[in-house]
Amino acid sequence: MNEKVLHTLEYDKILEQLEALAGSEGGKRLCRSLRPFSEMEEILPAIRATSDAEMRLIAKGSLAFSGIRDVREPARRAALGSSLSIETLLEVRGLLEMAGRAKNYGREELREEPDSLSPLFESLEPCAPLRQELDRCILSEDEIADSASPGLLSVRRRMGSIGERIRNEMNSLLLKHRSSLQDQLITQRGGRWCLPVKAEYRSAISGIVHDQSGTGSTVFVEPLSVVRLGNEQKELEIEEKREIEKVLAALSGLTGERAQDIACDYETLTRLDFIFAKARLSRSYKGTAPLFDTRRCLDIRSGRHPLLDPKKVVPISLRLGKEYDMLVVTGPNTGGKTVSLKTAGLFTLMGQAGLHIPAAPNSRLSVFKEVYADIGDEQSIEQSLSTFSSHMTNIVRILSEADEQSLVLFDELGAGTDPIEGAALARAILTRLHERGIRTMATTHYSELKLFALSTEGVENASCEFDVETLRPTYRLVTGVPGKSNAFAIAGKLGLPRDVIDLAGSYIDSDQEAFEDVIAELQDRRRQMEEAEAEIKELKEETARLEQEARKRQGALEAQKEKILREAREEARRVLQEAKDTADKAIRDLRRGGGSVSREMEQTRSGLREALTGAEDALSALGGPQQRRVTVTEKKLRVGDAVFVHSLGLKGTVSTLPDAKGNLFVQMGILRSQVNAADVELIPEETVTVEGKRRSTAVGGSIAKARSISPEINLIGMTVDEAVPALDKYLDDAVTAHLEKVRIIHGRGTGALRNAVTGVLRKDGRVASYETAPYNEGGYGATVATLKKH
Repeated sequence: MNEKVLHTLEYDKILEQLEALAGSEGGKRLCRSLRPFSEMEEILPAIRATSDAEMRLIAKGSLAFSGIRDVREPARRAALGSSLSIETLLEVRGLLEMAGRAKNYGREELREEPDSLSPLFESLEPCAPLRQELDRCILSEDEIADSASPGLLSVRRRMGSIGERIRNEMNSLLLKHRSSLQDQLITQRGGRWCLPVKAEYRSAISGIVHDQSGTGSTVFVEPLSVVRLGNEQKELEIEEKREIEKVLAALSGLTGERAQDIACDYETLTRLDFIFAKARLSRSYKGTAPLFDTRRCLDIRSGRHPLLDPKKVVPISLRLGKEYDMLVVTGPNTGGKTVSLKTAGLFTLMGQAGLHIPAAPNSRLSVFKEVYADIGDEQSIEQSLSTFSSHMTNIVRILSEADEQSLVLFDELGAGTDPIEGAALARAILTRLHERGIRTMATTHYSELKLFALSTEGVENASCEFDVETLRPTYRLVTGVPGKSNAFAIAGKLGLPRDVIDLAGSYIDSDQEAFEDVIAELQDRRRQMEEAEAEIKELKEETARLEQEARKRQGALEAQKEKILREAREEARRVLQEAKDTADKAIRDLRRGGGSVSREMEQTRSGLREALTGAEDALSALGGPQQRRVTVTEKKLRVGDAVFVHSLGLKGTVSTLPDAKGNLFVQMGILRSQVNAADVELIPEETVTVEGKRRSTAVGGSIAKARSISPEINLIGMTVDEAVPALDKYLDDAVTAHLEKVRIIHGRGTGALRNAVTGVLRKDGRVASYETAPYNEGGYGATVATLKKH
């Protein structure tokens, strides 16, 4: 791609925006050097990388790449045996730390699919042992940790001891010779500890004079008693420096061993920085990934020039290459023709460089080997000047170099010379490009070119709208209709006398005037059609909104209806439950008082039970909680579990545990049968009822009771206070159902529940005898009671 067009279409300004979004110098360098690709195999992966980075920004937030330094050369030197400085080693540590953060950021969650950036993140090598060693040894740019090496630790301990002795000695001399000192302080001169002694008391303190004040009134004396200690301190400082050099040499050796990994990390991180800068640029102008094909077609939908104010820019849509391969754009000055031209060219460059474009989704671009642009700068965003000669020189080059794989853009083709000759030249140039099948877009004011587009197959007119009433362009690009210059209308609005305008009109050829009238009529009809389409769209949206509101209201009414029915049935169930509880209590009280229960009372009680069951079934039909059957593989069968026997179609209670063949006994009301474990399903209920056809007999109430009362009760999980009344009610129902034996399951536990059960059975007059259940029916976890016959 020629460099001139990159500047003409302001692609370089896009790169400036991109560079500002990169964090590292290496990433910025990649941004500056980004050029459009010319092969689909390069473009599509670049576009996908930008899209994947944008998705990661949305899902995980931003990843900062600032602070990355190029340490490839120092690492290479370290591999050859050179010793690195503290600053360079800190830069290595910073790079490895960034590699670790980036690797964690790029790690996919279990639910995520790998994307095109996954291999880059996976290739990062944080070199954790090296980074940890650098962290341990280097505290800052001018400090190595004492623990960096045993030798350094030993030297610094001795330095601390010598320093403490020097301070003690100096403090002692400070107090001893207080009157001889100019100031009560300890100072240093040339790295030696000194006291500020008055000149007249110089002989009072034996020592070496290292300096004196500007007036000569003060001399700085290093006491002889400190000289030896100072010499030792200097020797230790030299030794400390040697130990630090050893530490740096060791760290440099470790760095050299990982030089290749460090170089790869730097290149990968700068690459990721560059890719994420492209993603951030896309988010800044709400860009989308363009589609690409090889048919040399453009289909830009609601495209916005990325360098214009996003709050003011008017989106444009244009197509080129499918129905027509040349587009002639006309319209008034400052109407947006040049911006439309630049938008098409800039989007092509951006898309082929792997950047998103600020346009609606599914916008389509094509791959062009070259893009040529001749744009009149007096009409351009840059506002610079040009001449007819310079334009023609550029056009000559374009005609000689352009081919079918090129996109050619002309702004004000043929302008700057005699209008008749300029129009003729423009038409000839466009004709040659059209004959060669070169995708071309040109802006013009020449009516001859409008007629050329109308009369030539494969060439289409387009126009930029202008509102004559407000004297302002709308910047909308309309394909299929040529534009008017509107010079007379604009002049009239600005105050030019009407007679002058009429005189000017008389100079225009009648055919030309008729042509302009046709254009005006086409524009009016198009505007009317657009207004009608907008009204239809608005009506459709309103209809959809009303339909949605109606569906919401219907759903609310259905929910309200269901709620009312449920509340009514709940109330009915509650009333029936209260009536049944009252009847049960009355019968229990009557039995305890020695009275007999009449058949009518028992039938009334059974009727209440049936009505209560019916109410519960109605509630279940309304969407209430449903029973869930559990296969035996989900839970180990236990004595007392409620089950459903498939072969018999009945519910029952497990009486015995399965034997070696999986056979077990199930109590189903008054029926006790042996079935296989594979034939049963667990159901979450403790009281099992047997569904069957009811018959009216002389003892109908007792049969109904026998069908609804289980031969056992499970008290496990209850407290003693809860279990005793439950057992009392169960014994009453069992006697009414004429059961001979019942089993009370209480579990072993602490024995409190078992003792409470045996205590109740011992005193209850309805119980003839009781005993611990057989081993295969629960053993010590259950008690079998024999009831008295009534």
